Amino acid sequence: MNEYELKVYDEIEDWKRKITRRSGMMNRVSKKAQEKINEFIPEKVHELMTESIKGMVKATLFGSQLTTNRKQAIGLSLEERDELVKKKISSFQKTAIIEGAGTGAGGILLGLADFPLLLTIKMKFLFESASIYGFDTKEYEERLFLLHVFQLAFSSDEIRRNTLVVIENWEERKKELVEMDWRKFQQEYRDYIDFVKMLQLVPGIGAFVGAYANNNLLKTLGETAMNAYRLRILQKAQ
Repeated sequence: MNEYELKVYDEIEDWKRKITRRSGMMNRVSKKAQEKINEFIPEKVHELMTESIKGMVKATLFGSQLTTNRKQAIGLSLEERDELVKKKISSFQKTAIIEGAGTGAGGILLGLADFPLLLTIKMKFLFESASIYGFDTKEYEERLFLLHVFQLAFSSDEIRRNTLVVIENWEERKKELVEMDWRKFQQEYRDYIDFVKMLQLVPGIGAFVGAYANNNLLKTLGETAMNAYRLRILQKAQ
């Protein structure tokens, strides 16, 4: 490893310790409450929501695939790739802030439109990140990895730890993974953002909450994607 790669290795280790820490009390209480609510939701509704989000994600994956420049980082060093991804994170945060403020200011109806719009922004960012770090999202396994990165960013403590293990051992584990667990994927994501975003629907403060929440959600996704892809690059270099 060169000097920069050693620095990145230390940053990845710090990041892994951070994301495997136990969540704060408020997040844990919120998760427990959401689990109770989910128990009262009829199975048919769970199935409908799973299929809806599965279809929504697959549509955004297809759209992002078409619009991503796969040659944007050819010949760049890891340090240069990191700098490019940091610029992408900043750019996508600004887009998400505008989207969150706009839908938040619009009350309940536009607030509901925030879900697919924000999901599209997040997926597009992940495709850009994969491309910059040199991974070809035309390959099914890379799109599957991308979804695991998403799940790692937006899930509860237990699922986050389990997903990190999968990502750390991707070359071995990808052979076992044929499809995402879409039920778990959608439920974890909904539970994660419901707590963060519910105040966005309140008139008067919705715009501020939407902008603030979206900024933080993209920051979390950016940090997660950056470290997950750097981890794979360093593993390959060993």
